[in-house]
Amino acid sequence: MILLTPDLHGALRAHAETSARLAGHDPAPVVKLFSPIGAATWLATELLDDGDTLFGLADLGFGCPELGYFSLGEITRVRLPFGLGIERDLTFATTVPLSVWADTARRTGSILHAETALLRAAPMRGDGSVHPSPDDSATG
Repeated sequence: MILLTPDLHGALRAHAETSARLAGHDPAPVVKLFSPIGAATWLATELLDDGDTLFGLADLGFGCPELGYFSLGEITRVRLPFGLGIERDLTFATTVPLSVWADTARRTGSILHAETALLRAAPMRGDGSVHPSPDDSATG
């Protein structure tokens, strides 16, 4: 699986360029990567100009999600049992800023639990879709 499409690459680079210019820039994650056989999950908001270094929220399944930098190349090279690798969540979309994801993930213990909490806190739209807004509070 291609983890970053050209559109995702462009959006991640745009966030990185904006963050370099504006202190306090707090974009929503652009991409969610995950292990199909474990709890490891990454939410990325930025891709540095080296084309490899992502910034975002990393959760390796130990109950302590952390903000920081991680390597796209290393994630791509992970080989799991049954010939599996790290995958991209094709349905992931959010408007919730990374700071809210990080706070919620730390309080709930994982990105996966944070996703559930944020979805529960989100209002349903008229079309039946759920889109958490930055003002939504995740109570779990």
